[in-house]
Formats: sequence, C-alpha cells, structure tokens
Amino acid sequence: MPAALSAGELPAAPYRLCLVVIARDEAARIERLLQSVKPWVDEMLVLDTGSQDNTAALAQSLGARVEHFSWCDDFAAARNTALAAAGADWHLVLDADETLISGGETLLALRHLKPDFVGSLDLIDHFEDGASRQAHARLSRVLPGFVRYQGRVHEQPQHALPLRALDLQVAHDGYLSEALLRKRGRNEALLQRELQDKPRDAYLWYQWGKNCAVYEDHAGAEQGFAKAAELPHPSQGWWLDLVARRLYALKQLKQHEQAMQFAESQLQCCAESPDFFFALGDVLLDLAADNPAQGEALLPMIEDAWRRCLAIGERPELSGAVAGRGSHLAAHNLALVLEGTGRPAEAQQLRQGYGLPS
Repeated sequence: MPAALSAGELPAAPYRLCLVVIARDEAARIERLLQSVKPWVDEMLVLDTGSQDNTAALAQSLGARVEHFSWCDDFAAARNTALAAAGADWHLVLDADETLISGGETLLALRHLKPDFVGSLDLIDHFEDGASRQAHARLSRVLPGFVRYQGRVHEQPQHALPLRALDLQVAHDGYLSEALLRKRGRNEALLQRELQDKPRDAYLWYQWGKNCAVYEDHAGAEQGFAKAAELPHPSQGWWLDLVARRLYALKQLKQHEQAMQFAESQLQCCAESPDFFFALGDVLLDLAADNPAQGEALLPMIEDAWRRCLAIGERPELSGAVAGRGSHLAAHNLALVLEGTGRPAEAQQLRQGYGLPS
C-alpha cells in the first residue's frame, strides 16, 4: 500500500511545491486540471508549446504562470524547460488530460519534507472499449527540483534517489476515443526516431507495442512486445503490463501456441498478477472456441485461471492493473464456465458474492 506521508520535524522554512505542465491546444481540459490542483500547491507553471487556441490565456486566468516554448519534437526538452522555469523545491508533473482525484493533504505535507526522494502516484487510465474500464499505473511524478527528464517520447526522470509510493490518485482520459484521434501518429513518429537512436532499449519497444495496441494494430503490438522480451529488461514495473498485453495481442492474432509458451515462461514472475491469469484464461477460452475437440481438456485450465484471479484479488498497485480482473470481471467469466459445466447453483452463489446480476 502507498505510504502515508508524515511531516516529522518541520524545517524552519517550508519547501515550495509547484505544479508543472506542458500543454498545447488544451483549452478544453486545462481548467479541470488546474482547478483540481490549485488548492494544494504554492504555484502552477504551464509551458505552452504552441497553442492555436486560448490555452495560455485560460491557464493564466486560473492563476498559473505561463511560459512559452518552441516545440522541437522532444518531450524531455519541453519538460526540462518547464522544470527549470518552475524552479521549486518540489515539482508535481501532470498533463492537461489528467486530474487530481485525491491526495491533496499529501501534497501539502511535501512542503515539510526534504526533497531527497522521488514520489510515485497512482495514475488511473480510463478507456472506451464497448464498456468503460480502468487501468492503474504507478508513475514517478513528484520530483525534487533538480531532477530532469530524458527521452524524446515516453520520457523518464533520471535520478538515483529512493522511490516512495505516495497516497496520490490522478485520473487520465488520454485513451478515450477523442483523445486518441487527436494524438494518432504523433507518438509513433517520435518512437520511430527514438528507436533509431536506441534500438536495444526494451522499454521503448514496450511503448511501441503499447502504442500499436491502443489503435488495435495487434501485429504491430506483438512486434514491439516480442522485441522487448528479447532484449535485456531489468525488473521493471511495466513488465507485468507487457505480459498481459502481449497475451491479448497473440490471442487476437490466433497465435495460441506462442501465447501458451510465453505464458508458461512468465508463470513465476506473474504469480501475483490477476491481469496475467485473466489474460491466460482469455487465451485458453479462445483456443477452446477455435478447437472444440480440445474444449473438454481446456475447461479445467480456463476455470483455474479465473479462480486464480479471484484468489489473488484486486492489485491496483501493479502497473497496468485493470479494475475488476481480480474481482467481478473474473467472477463473471467463471460463472459462465460453471453454468456451462452443469454447476448453476455454484455460479449463482458466485454472482451473488460479487454483486453480479443473475
């Protein structure tokens, strides 16, 4: 669980906290972000990267200090310019399509804590895929004033400081259909350039696969995820997300055997991930549907995968965790299997336990 911040011994002079945002043509969203954060920070800095709308004027009217930057296809360059302009002891780095949900008191407490660690927050992604769903990611967004970014796209803060999980929740709607339409092609072009410079960077290949996945380019997603899996990738939070996403892409491509081999290789590292077992059950079910003769042999494995989801429960602290895969979504799928195998009473009991309709 995220650690609650303690003010401890208060310093003689409090540290300053500044919200730092880079934005372009975000007039429809910038007010929502600034209003959610304004009560909890000392200052708000918005770096406008070339808006054609009234983003800058609106941000200024809401109390933000606005600076300007000539866009150069480099997110780290923009982030670092904004951080230098902000010049605070602590920086909270957010985007215009994000909103602070909870954790204002945690931000206030930062004013009494020495900036000698990097804080992560719980970013909740919202999706539209026929049914509303959410996924969680733990991201390092609370930075001491001297920390800077590296990377043309999917930039990362560079530091050797201890990490602390903070009790902060931020909503992100950048994966909703309208937002995806606006951004389509932008990240792909920047990723291509970054991969030309760093072709052996597993994280960039993961991001390539993820970018393809959100646009339902399953072949492109598998290309990126497979390449990332081939390269050295020290234990990272994003790996669990890659595994679940790759299993989904392989299922969509009907590459069931490869999916099963990959899943088997990941059993140990994914033993506590409901998303992994949910994706595995999905692969097995799709295989059974395509090969009815194997259905009887596969059903116990499918049932076991979704039972494992429920046994693990919800794990929102794991990167990429989709809400419900450790609870009601897995229970719904398992109930269908129970009914299909002549156990309606058990299915009904399961539905009642998770508040599902009969």
